[in-house]
Amino acid sequence: MKILAFAGSSSKKSINKKLVKFAASQFEDADVELLDLHDYEMPIYSSDREETDGIPAKALEFAEKIDAADLILLSLAEHNSSYSTAFKNIFDWVSRIQGRKHFGGKDVFLMSTATGPGGGKNVVEAFTKRAPFSGAEILETFILPRFNDNFIEGQGITDPDKAAEFNEKILRVKQQLVH
Repeated sequence: MKILAFAGSSSKKSINKKLVKFAASQFEDADVELLDLHDYEMPIYSSDREETDGIPAKALEFAEKIDAADLILLSLAEHNSSYSTAFKNIFDWVSRIQGRKHFGGKDVFLMSTATGPGGGKNVVEAFTKRAPFSGAEILETFILPRFNDNFIEGQGITDPDKAAEFNEKILRVKQQLVH
């Protein structure tokens, strides 16, 4: 099984990247590719830019990565109750590739974390509503609030209830992929 994992953030210290990396480690027998959105920075999308320059090669490359995957692990950063600019810009450019939906009909385990008590619930809700129109089949969602209190790098989720919830959801994702 080929898994594409990435955080919806371009921050070098992204807590969502730490969470998605942890999630990816739960798929021991899979071929996992962990992307960094920093490597896919492109000009801000505009129809004028698309008309004069076409779709950037990095958007096409990102779409190819999606197409090669069986499962996408995605942990979205929440910026002002919505997507980060880094994620939204890639999302916009990929949407302009003719004949495809953003996520190519792929299964997605959607996550988010934040340092506050909401854990990114607004961005998860926004993406969950958008997913059917963007070719993403959300298998499960997971939100980890208060990241700094509930996660230790190298160990994982430390809150027992959230760890149990996460483990149950990972198991359900694995079971859905077998069928």
